[in-house]
Amino acid sequence: MAEAIFNYKISEKGLSDAFESDSCGTANYHIGLSPDHRAIRNLLKNQVPVSHAARQLTEADLDYFDLILAMDQRNYDHITRLPNAIIHQHKIKLMRDYDPLETGEVPDPYYGGDEGFQEVFEILDRSIEMMIKAHSQELN
Repeated sequence: MAEAIFNYKISEKGLSDAFESDSCGTANYHIGLSPDHRAIRNLLKNQVPVSHAARQLTEADLDYFDLILAMDQRNYDHITRLPNAIIHQHKIKLMRDYDPLETGEVPDPYYGGDEGFQEVFEILDRSIEMMIKAHSQELN
């Protein structure tokens, strides 16, 4: 959901040439699969297009990307255990570090209903908006 929302927002702002994003998990399950059907349904309900296949985070991602965002502490901890994480610690953050309303973890909506996916959408939407604002200022 985060990648789809981010890509939609940067496209709408005319910033697609300035940013690149990719979404991946810290575990090796779900590789090659599409997002949960409820996440897709929620994104489409909120008029956000989605095209994604799951992959696993690698050490090369930490070298390549300027910012690595984890949704929760467990994933953050997995990221920081990668062999090269120590030199990239400054760019590993929690998504909600950008949330203007509340810090902490993005809840996992997997075991709930559609309302959980909408809650996550709203958290991601406002967090990503603030993240784009913060990093767009760096471009100027």
